[in-house]
Amino acid sequence: MEEEQPAPRPDPLVGIDVSRLSVAEIEARIAALKAEVLRLEAALVSKQASRAAADAAFKL
Repeated sequence: MEEEQPAPRPDPLVGIDVSRLSVAEIEARIAALKAEVLRLEAALVSKQASRAAADAAFKL
């Protein structure tokens, strides 16, 4: 049996109307999004390394 996973919640920093935000608020959102990109890139590198290690172990 496959378990259903809940749909991911929408990210409050992505896709919203920013026309009413101040310059400081926009800069803060940019900083938060850049930090999130760095976090995701690190997670991707880690998962790719794990995958490569698993692939190498099963090639024997």
